Amino acid sequence: MTVVRESRTRVSASGRAPAGLSLPEGRWHGGLWVTDRKLELPDRYGHCVAEYERTGLWPVLVPRDSRFEASGADWIDDRGWLSPSQELVDELSPARVLQQWWPGDCCDGACLAPYGATFAGLARPVRSRTDRLANAGNTGVLLATRDSYRLGLVRVDRPADIPASLGWAGMINATGDVAAVSSVLRSWEERFSAVLVTLGFDLLELAVAAPPQAGAHALAVAAEHRAFCRDGYAIQPGGLAHAAEHLRQRRTWHFRWN
Repeated sequence: MTVVRESRTRVSASGRAPAGLSLPEGRWHGGLWVTDRKLELPDRYGHCVAEYERTGLWPVLVPRDSRFEASGADWIDDRGWLSPSQELVDELSPARVLQQWWPGDCCDGACLAPYGATFAGLARPVRSRTDRLANAGNTGVLLATRDSYRLGLVRVDRPADIPASLGWAGMINATGDVAAVSSVLRSWEERFSAVLVTLGFDLLELAVAAPPQAGAHALAVAAEHRAFCRDGYAIQPGGLAHAAEHLRQRRTWHFRWN
């Protein structure tokens, strides 16, 4: 896949939120509707989640990005996107995707211990009685209380499909296969009730209702994270073991690409 620079030139006039949602005015940027200004009432995120079954529009928090604000740019309109590829997600195996992305030649191999050059496979799922969408709604409200975000809406059957549906290019320096990104996100939705809540230029953040609890399990999840976003582990001082400690019972997963 290649970046399509013109894919977000279709910007609608500012107006009311779709589907009768109670939000500040905004506009469509291709398949992404975004408020024109920051979200003043954080509970509006939870409102959108509660209305998701009716509207089919999943909300994402769009964080401020000083790299673009300094020049008056907006990455949504002024940076490239990939061709949408949601129809390809069903064809992909998340285990195979992560195996292909597993960095077997990382440094001297010590940072990948105890797994080495071969990806160990997917971590076992965690059972949860918590509604993963409701948990994502609560997490989104909390995040919006702590920081400044615009609110975006994307019409998808499940939140994991948003990158592929939009052709999000935040990971383009690592891979151009955005369908593979959504494939892994689907798997995390199912195994850890991990749901996409934040979408930035080069970052994704997930609300996790069922994180790993034990050390060995967290280590296996850390290996998946390492394969998914190796940029986030480039400066980890203690390799996977160090990362695993930070994943135990952690309720948000944050990924940023260079």
